[in-house]
Amino acid sequence: MLQREVSQLDKFESHLRDERRLSPHTLSNYRRDLESVVRFCNEQGIARWSELHPQQVRSFAAQIHRQGLGGRSIQRKLSALRSFCRHLIRQGILSSNPAQDIRAPKTPHKLPHSLDIDRIQGLLDTAADDWLAQRDLAMMELLYSSGLRLAELVGLDLQDIDLPQCEARVLGKGRKTRVVPVGRKASEVLQNWLKIRAVHCAEGESALFINRTGTRLSPRSVQQRFRRWALKQGFDIRLHPHALRHSCATHLLESSGDLRAVQELLGHANLNTTQVYTHLDFQRLAQVYDKAHPRAGKSKKSES
Repeated sequence: MLQREVSQLDKFESHLRDERRLSPHTLSNYRRDLESVVRFCNEQGIARWSELHPQQVRSFAAQIHRQGLGGRSIQRKLSALRSFCRHLIRQGILSSNPAQDIRAPKTPHKLPHSLDIDRIQGLLDTAADDWLAQRDLAMMELLYSSGLRLAELVGLDLQDIDLPQCEARVLGKGRKTRVVPVGRKASEVLQNWLKIRAVHCAEGESALFINRTGTRLSPRSVQQRFRRWALKQGFDIRLHPHALRHSCATHLLESSGDLRAVQELLGHANLNTTQVYTHLDFQRLAQVYDKAHPRAGKSKKSES
């Protein structure tokens, strides 16, 4: 059984937290993915990490695929295992990486879910009936205005917001900091929120967005509140915080076509990640093409 060597997971987690400085959410994902590998190894009678071979890693991927896990989730688990095995190689526990060349089955790429402009406006123009609703609207305005991730939103402190300059300093993935613009409407709503926050905030709390007790709001609480907003608005879809980030990116690209600018706003390290937002509706694309391409338009010559 692998129980004796599970302590290596603790050492790896410390490495990710202290040296790579990953977020608590990412650390939790790594731990959960690797613990599923540990369970598989125990089922297979694998007692040491050095006994894990490529064929067994393939069996692990096949097993979780049969259990209904999608290709992207399987790939994430394999990626976590590859990173962990690299750590074990550095520790002298492994001589090679058994997960190195194992790939997950491909699944159709899903476009990010986004809301159309009418739905966004209907949502953000809703009247708030208490201070928590006013907080929620401020969060939604900021998510849509600046394209933030959920972890970036709840991680914001008061000092990160500069409303006179209409900008925010955000700590993104990999502990990378970027400055994003904050739109006029979002700035107005945030200004009102700061007054409300001062009344309900716990002493010494630095978080921009707080919960009922006056302390920092958790990602889970934001998700639960947004779920309520979806029901209140009569949406037939879930209102996930990332939907507002996706909507921001989609609407900016449709208006500007500036992929590089949207990449910088979203904090994407790779432009390929940003390109998923270029899903313009085909009819609109065809109209633009017919109008702009010199050899695409219909002939204006009369038929003889």
